[in-house]
Amino acid sequence: MEFAGAVIGIFIFFGLLIFLINIITSIWAYRDSLKKGKSKEYALIVLIGTLFFPLIGLIIYLIIRND
Repeated sequence: MEFAGAVIGIFIFFGLLIFLINIITSIWAYRDSLKKGKSKEYALIVLIGTLFFPLIGLIIYLIIRND
């Protein structure tokens, strides 16, 4: 019974860690797009895209950020 609790705790910990990394990378992408001189609307689209589609959104942003 204790083993099941430990496994659940590990899953919750890693789930929260992945969620926190998603939030941090989304905020970074938003600030980076503003720093590169993009409009606030563009930066907001980047923020929403990286929040809802974390891996794909971040990869796409890293590809198009230097245009």
